[in-house]
Amino acid sequence: MAKRIGIADTTFATYDMAKTAVQAINDSGEQVIIVRYTVPGIKDLPVAAKKLVEEENCDIALALGMVGRDPIDAQCAHEASNGIITAQLMSNKHILGVFVHMTEANDDADLRELCRDRTVKHALNALALLIGKDALRPFAGQGRRQGRDHVGPIPE
Repeated sequence: MAKRIGIADTTFATYDMAKTAVQAINDSGEQVIIVRYTVPGIKDLPVAAKKLVEEENCDIALALGMVGRDPIDAQCAHEASNGIITAQLMSNKHILGVFVHMTEANDDADLRELCRDRTVKHALNALALLIGKDALRPFAGQGRRQGRDHVGPIPE
């Protein structure tokens, strides 16, 4: 039976992260079923992701959100992140919180690339986690980053 990946995204984001995640998953060649759930903003992502894993029987979920530039937005992202952690613990399933803070980017082109890179890398991480708990082990301690170039391990 095909594994199921839930993708929760928001209307607040100015980049379609879910479309990018779906494309990355489809390009991987893995046979999975993708279930989407779109909500208004990042504080709505925890319940959407929890519903994906519990009600839609997804094996893993991506919670894709964009964080605005104002200080209140960073606070909302923190609260949403806490909610995602709680949803993971309540469901005993991985929910990868994939947030892009607009303050991370220098301009629109940088923001677009940041969204694309972080989303693709986390979509691939989700696929790896579906394989099993050891699938990412070869990359432990390797300074891998989502959204920017990998930094590599500390030199010996």
